Amino acid sequence: MGQLFFDQNAILRIILIKKRGTNMTNSVSSINTQKYSIASFFAGVGGIELGFEQTGKFRVVYANEFDKNARKTYAKNNPDTLLDGRDIHEVSTKEIPNCDVIMGGFPCQAFSIAGYRKGFEDERGNLFFEMLRIIKAKKPRVVFIENVKNLVTHDHGNTFKVIREALVENGYYIKWHVLNGKDYGNVPQNRERIYIVGFKYATDYVKFNFPDPIKLTKTIHDIIDFDGTKDEKYYYKRDKQTFYDNLVNDMTSHDTIYQWRRQYVRENKAGVVPTLTANMGTGGHNVPLILTNSDRIRKLTPKETFNAQGYPETFKLPDIANGQLYKQAGNSVVVPVIHRIALQICKAINDQIKIDDNRHHGRYALIYSNIGSHFEGESYVKEYSDSIDNLKKIVLESEKNLLSDDEYLKLVQKKKSASFYMIEKI
Repeated sequence: MGQLFFDQNAILRIILIKKRGTNMTNSVSSINTQKYSIASFFAGVGGIELGFEQTGKFRVVYANEFDKNARKTYAKNNPDTLLDGRDIHEVSTKEIPNCDVIMGGFPCQAFSIAGYRKGFEDERGNLFFEMLRIIKAKKPRVVFIENVKNLVTHDHGNTFKVIREALVENGYYIKWHVLNGKDYGNVPQNRERIYIVGFKYATDYVKFNFPDPIKLTKTIHDIIDFDGTKDEKYYYKRDKQTFYDNLVNDMTSHDTIYQWRRQYVRENKAGVVPTLTANMGTGGHNVPLILTNSDRIRKLTPKETFNAQGYPETFKLPDIANGQLYKQAGNSVVVPVIHRIALQICKAINDQIKIDDNRHHGRYALIYSNIGSHFEGESYVKEYSDSIDNLKKIVLESEKNLLSDDEYLKLVQKKKSASFYMIEKI
């Protein structure tokens, strides 16, 4: 990443001055007496909230999840949390408690390869704008979004451009990064996801950095039981699976994960679980397979798929169809990665000092972006004005490029690094 546009030292000096001066306005959760409050949308089984709550610094005051089976899993593990089961379109912003953090992983199928790349043309894609409606009304200190890696490049970059601009034009300073669970969560699953963090205050923004990669020490043997006996329904048999002989011929190792791909067996030689997907719930053949130490072939149990997402052993699964549990695990998040990001957020906002944004609003916004080639970046509104010429003068003085929409999309498609400005009509 390139150097931040802000003068961080200057901002830190302002913080010191403010500390010596006046008392600042209280957030919903006072740092000295309470935990930061969270309102969660598209909550699923509560994986994002769990990662935040594991820090001991956050508490959930409201959660919304429309899927009735996901709600059963959520409620079993969070019986005291206010869980709203309505469609988000029906939720009035007045019904949502004030909060420090609004978070959500709006349904990722609309942006993923598995979801046929429909993007905003898919009704599920429009759910982002419902989340934005709530963000605009509640104005939380932090916005946290998790989604599929493909969000960045979907529709040649248009989808992410809309999301990025929607957040920054509503006053948020955002940073995003694609992180892999095996590299950042010490979880043996190859799962790349984009994490977007938005801050209401520049002072919080400049103090936030995504966590550094860590060494993977856990193995598939730590999360999958290769020795024990499971219910017979998890085992593959010659008289039940027509492709059983293919499995026997190709599944030879007790130290790897396999997948049946309709016509052939795929071996995941990296020694980790392949990316779990929601379509595990549509048919057993999509669930990863192992060769047990007793040389029997079986699919992972629902509990093992949750283990592969980094859920603790204490996480409870309700008595519902296994297909629903597999779907929930595939739709969920790598909890330890969320936890590490939450710790970084806590460091950034662990202060009652909040300097209000006093930039004047206008019809046009000058948006600064610094994008890395490996799916990371940052963006915010540098200035508002009713005059495009005034904004162009700022760009000229900065010696950075002013990109058109087409130039931006070409940049994304080529995965190039760049720092640049764009002018958007509000």
